[in-house]
Amino acid sequence: MKGFIGKVINAAKSYSYWDYVWLKVTLISIGILFGTYFAQFIIQYIVIIWAVFLLTYLWVLYKTFFKYWDKK
Repeated sequence: MKGFIGKVINAAKSYSYWDYVWLKVTLISIGILFGTYFAQFIIQYIVIIWAVFLLTYLWVLYKTFFKYWDKK
């Protein structure tokens, strides 16, 4: 398993901007599909989902704009 993960990470290092765009579109699409098919189940946990979203969003903003902004 460790070898597989290493190969995936090395492949991701070679991604271009457009590769990441298509990856994000894929992930958003699967999220919408899951939300559509499991709407009744997911609505029970909407507060938790919002909390996870906000925490991870703030974490990414911090890392992007404060921690790594001027590093070279």
